[in-house]
Amino acid sequence: MLALVRPDSWNLPLFLHVLGAMALVGAIAATAIAAGRSQESPLLRRVAFMTLVTVVLPSWVLMRVAGEWINSREDIRGTPGWLDVGYIVGDAGLVVLLVTTIIGWWSTRRPERSWPARTVTALASLYLVALLVAMFAMTGKPGA
Repeated sequence: MLALVRPDSWNLPLFLHVLGAMALVGAIAATAIAAGRSQESPLLRRVAFMTLVTVVLPSWVLMRVAGEWINSREDIRGTPGWLDVGYIVGDAGLVVLLVTTIIGWWSTRRPERSWPARTVTALASLYLVALLVAMFAMTGKPGA
């Protein structure tokens, strides 16, 4: 098959899914950078925490809800591996994001301790890598 033409009714949910995913990738990268540079700056710790609360979590919700919306519209036979990767990274990512947010909150309350900021940096970086793997799987659809 050279090209696939999808119905116009799929455009909005697909756009919202991609918008949420791209905002999530950018926000989690910003969180990792801010937390990584926050050793002597309580302001950057607050920036990392507020980015998690105001951008990362809403972006995750948009990505996940719109992903389910587009999945309900498509007629995909079986469960392809690229879709499994998306579900695993999305669902397991919520747990990682909640833990990261709690530790980020802790790091704003205890600025004299360095381990919370390092942990936020590590978790955000780990989730960023997982998001990039899911992005590759969902755009390239290897094995499909």
